[in-house]
Amino acid sequence: MYKNKKIAVIIPCYRVRDQIKSVVSGLPAWVDHIIAVDDKCPEQSGKYLQDDCADTRITVLSHEANQGVGGACMTGYREARRLHCDIMVKMDGDDQMDPAYLQRLIYPLVIGYADYAKGNRFYDLKALRSMPAMRKVGNFGLTFLTKVASGFWHISDPTNGYTAIHKTALDAVASEFVSKGYFFEISFLIQLNIVRATVCDIPIPARYGAEKSSLKIGRVLLGFPPKLIGGLMRRLIWRYYIYDITAASVLFLLGSILFLGGMVFGAVKWISGILENQAQTAGTVALALLPIIMGFQMLLQAMLLDIVDKPDKSIQSMQDNKQSDFLTN
Repeated sequence: MYKNKKIAVIIPCYRVRDQIKSVVSGLPAWVDHIIAVDDKCPEQSGKYLQDDCADTRITVLSHEANQGVGGACMTGYREARRLHCDIMVKMDGDDQMDPAYLQRLIYPLVIGYADYAKGNRFYDLKALRSMPAMRKVGNFGLTFLTKVASGFWHISDPTNGYTAIHKTALDAVASEFVSKGYFFEISFLIQLNIVRATVCDIPIPARYGAEKSSLKIGRVLLGFPPKLIGGLMRRLIWRYYIYDITAASVLFLLGSILFLGGMVFGAVKWISGILENQAQTAGTVALALLPIIMGFQMLLQAMLLDIVDKPDKSIQSMQDNKQSDFLTN
């Protein structure tokens, strides 16, 4: 199954001194390289691993300044590509990601079905029932917003960090637009959609111990919405106005003009009516409502086209076909 496929596991290390050796020792023998990236860890997790672990597959890289989980992961990806790895798995160093599911995670990439696979904890009904109501609502709300921003409507649990990517998809992604912080997984999904990579969810339950999460609710509520909006706008521009022009391109443009134009016209007339103490006529109201309704319907139709517009082949399979055709000819 893994013939001619080099597998690397990237482990960002920050405050994981107590768990990192357990993570490394649990990795199967068929993993070719283990790349630990010490992201200026105050506990010196990378040095601790390097000094106390005899596994010859380990490469420890260190950042002089903290870059965040995304920055650490991208450093690991670059090292894995230097080592000519075909599939790169990202695992956190807190031992929440069970290596027993590693084979299940990379299988869609090995057979050429997908370019990127990620874990999904929401399939675990037992864990969902035990999750606090507010956290459950927050997770589902973030999932919906991520679907809109990323264009991957068939996936869930967007912040799951247990992921695997094929080298062809990694090479296609514009890394300068990938977030270095906790928005890393979502921003990566947005970039994958822009290059039309295939993504799949793999049911993998999380395992929780005594570790503490560094992700704060306030950071998510304040930081994620503007980034989601910015990611959505970037994706729409690249996907529908630079890389290609489709019916969705026209609907998004006209729908936005009509909807926003109607809103602005209606707001101006409403404010002027208040200032002049004069009610607006039915014709004026209709003139404001008509473009709003038409624009909203166009945006809904464009969203539907965006939902069904999924690539039917992975980037790696198309590249393999092109190479095969070239050799044949």
